[in-house]
Amino acid sequence: MKILLINHYAGSPEMGMEFRPYYLSREWIKQGHEVTIIAGSFSHLRKTNPDINNSFTEQEIDGIRYVWIKTGEYDSNGVARALSMYQFCRAIGKNKKKIVERYNPDVVISSSTYPLDSYPAYRIAKLAGAKYIHEVHDMWPLTLYEAGGMSKKNPFVIAMQFAEDHAYKKSDIVVSLLPHAKEYMVEHGMKADHFRYIPNGVVINEWDATREIPDEHSTAFKKLKAEGKFVIGYFGSHELSYGLHNLLDVTKQLSNENVHLVMVGKGKLKDELISYAEQNGINNVTFLPPVEKGIIPAVIDNFDAIFIGTIESPLYRFGICMNKMFDSMMAAKPIVMAITTPSTPVSESGCGIITKSCDNDAIKAAIRKIQSMSDEERKQMGMLGRDAVLSKYTYENIASEFEKAFE
Repeated sequence: MKILLINHYAGSPEMGMEFRPYYLSREWIKQGHEVTIIAGSFSHLRKTNPDINNSFTEQEIDGIRYVWIKTGEYDSNGVARALSMYQFCRAIGKNKKKIVERYNPDVVISSSTYPLDSYPAYRIAKLAGAKYIHEVHDMWPLTLYEAGGMSKKNPFVIAMQFAEDHAYKKSDIVVSLLPHAKEYMVEHGMKADHFRYIPNGVVINEWDATREIPDEHSTAFKKLKAEGKFVIGYFGSHELSYGLHNLLDVTKQLSNENVHLVMVGKGKLKDELISYAEQNGINNVTFLPPVEKGIIPAVIDNFDAIFIGTIESPLYRFGICMNKMFDSMMAAKPIVMAITTPSTPVSESGCGIITKSCDNDAIKAAIRKIQSMSDEERKQMGMLGRDAVLSKYTYENIASEFEKAFE
């Protein structure tokens, strides 16, 4: 089949996030499908962006045809980012006939974070006589006012709400990365039997815990191992939403119990967290720079347990789908997950201990419990996560499940 996937922020392993469109497309190509990704020339998520002069510039990456739409750059949420969304969707809608004639899709997927691309995607699908699938990564516009503090009466929020309702009503299938969003989507116009839960996952052939890690990281881990420390690891963005101040508070309370926290990554909050640790005398924490995606398995192989957390948010009633969750499970390490949400693959597989968001006493008790286990008990708990990934959460399995929606 000819698949047209529209995702403003689509990337690749070389360019950086978003990775999901690339990994799905690569698997579909293996199954004999032809895949075209239409993406914007600028994304805040990528490490590098394509250098193009004109919209509809084509580039082949690992057998996938990328079609770049020229969009403006921006450095934060605001007017410039909204204008970039408008440029992207307008260019696609204005050229829908050209797109149908050039790529002749059997399936059209709108897959950006924001739902505005549902308008041109639906029109292209209708014109081509193709199946239309809308994929939901984040709950927009809910995210804007439940997490971002915007008013429901804000014109941008209203426009997003119209677009979201349009996507649910017009789609033949709605694919959600969030497991508990079905009821909300039905309330906004989706037919109940159109819902499909298809999460993120792991690319097995990119998982290699034997790779060399940077000297700075290697030195730190060797020192902690020599001292016999129990290492709690955090990796990923250092942002307010991940409850990291609470994690540091818990770490301080465990300073006399041979527990050491290692935080790998970067983000807006990193300098503040370093200052917070210094000001509060939290000496059992080490901050390390981020590493390339391919090095992550080798880094987290040095953790005894992994922390994943968030602050309280009503958005998590729909569930979560963090890439780091699946990486942590694949690492076969016990997980302390401090997120208030109905269920997760961690809770379902039994590979960790779940607490409410920012519940410091419960987080501390979870760390102590895992620390008190024998090496074999920790290994057994961690392996429950890896077994779950290998059976359900590889991109090969995920792409096959998604492929059923094409029928």
